[in-house]
Amino acid sequence: MVELPFDPLSAISPLDGRYHKSVQDLAPFASEYALIKYRAQIEVEWFLFLNQSGQIQNFQPLANDQVEKCRGIWRGFSLEDAKEVRRIESETNHDVKSVEVFIRHRLADIGLEACSEMVHFGCTSEDINNLAYGLMIRDIRNDVLVPGLDELISEVVQVAEPVIDVPMLSRTHGQSASPTTVGKELAVFASRLNSWSSRLSEETIFGKMNGAVGNYNAHTAACPTLDWITTGNTFIRLLGLEPSEITTQIEPHDYIAACLNEIRGANIVLLDLVRDAWAYISIGYFQQKRVANQVGSSTMPHKINPIDFENAEGNIGVANAVLAHLAEKLPVSRWQRDLSDSTAIRNMGSAIGHSLQAYRSALRGLKKIQIDRSRIDEDLANSWEVLSEAVQTIMRVEGISDAYEKVKKLTRGKQLTRDYYLELITGLGLSADAVVRLQELKPSTYVGLAPQIAQQTLENVRASIANR
Repeated sequence: MVELPFDPLSAISPLDGRYHKSVQDLAPFASEYALIKYRAQIEVEWFLFLNQSGQIQNFQPLANDQVEKCRGIWRGFSLEDAKEVRRIESETNHDVKSVEVFIRHRLADIGLEACSEMVHFGCTSEDINNLAYGLMIRDIRNDVLVPGLDELISEVVQVAEPVIDVPMLSRTHGQSASPTTVGKELAVFASRLNSWSSRLSEETIFGKMNGAVGNYNAHTAACPTLDWITTGNTFIRLLGLEPSEITTQIEPHDYIAACLNEIRGANIVLLDLVRDAWAYISIGYFQQKRVANQVGSSTMPHKINPIDFENAEGNIGVANAVLAHLAEKLPVSRWQRDLSDSTAIRNMGSAIGHSLQAYRSALRGLKKIQIDRSRIDEDLANSWEVLSEAVQTIMRVEGISDAYEKVKKLTRGKQLTRDYYLELITGLGLSADAVVRLQELKPSTYVGLAPQIAQQTLENVRASIANR
């Protein structure tokens, strides 16, 4: 069997291969190296927190320079350090214990071997893990995912603004329907995506530091006079997380499920957007900018395919399948704990990576589109039947009975011409004023309050992004 050295071309996952450049900003947060570093951070900070409290026998507070040296263990954590942890794991067969051993070795290196027994004090592995993942999720959300989603939303806003009042034929059930504007339809997606981004941004991230089964058993046995609930909760809050009120061995992961479902919700909206964009390209409403030297088809030279939107759609499918599984799996654990969550949660970075790839593909697609006014106007000019809604509604206001049924008999299933429409409105018993109003109406002007709705929505979305 041939063993290939690791390279983007030998990677099994496309996130580490073909899409590596597109999602590489996730690596400092979602990689194995990142997880080990976060674990090291929790181990060191818990060690220092207990030390600086001065409440534990035979564990006198360290001097300021010693504290800084300790923090340097995780702050300067390198790829070589991570490899050393993995080497230790090959002996211990335990990923978290390997981090503890690594920290103890580093404490010995800076002259603190005597107090290294206090590393991992009172902890189960899940105390370290849940807080490490909490910091990971927080940092991915704040530094990569929400900014990436907001960049996409901002592009939707930018595309929508110039076409807020450009009339366009709606299609409900694939059939011609009351007109809207291009900008208003794009604003719908900006608003929906913004709603999910806001929810994700505001999600509380929880953590626990309460021992093997959530009861501080070992803590109270060793130091019975210490207020361990306050101690654990204070430490968690110092990390920027919120303490879980009650747990088993594991933090319940309910907040993680909420976060994953919020990402999934945003992805579903984006799926709706890229499919609509694809459809508008297929009927000529959107044109794609030509990029020199790019190829659309290996045999049909004329083609410019909507590959960015299709790429986004494919990656959303992969991302949402994993996100849905994790959101269902992680909150479920047998009795006080089983290990099935441990292997599953390692795929969280992959799910987020495919989401991020989808955002960036869709962003590229949006930057390439141009609105074809002539094609949009052509459909409007040939769809006078959409004004039948206005006709029957004005008839109702004027007190004409069976207004809907009368217009239905004259228009259903027909593509009306302008001449037929003008003839129709004069034979329905409408007042002269109503006839004049309907004569002045055209499919291109029958857009209701679409421009105003779109304008207000885009302003709200811009303000929301600015406040995140």
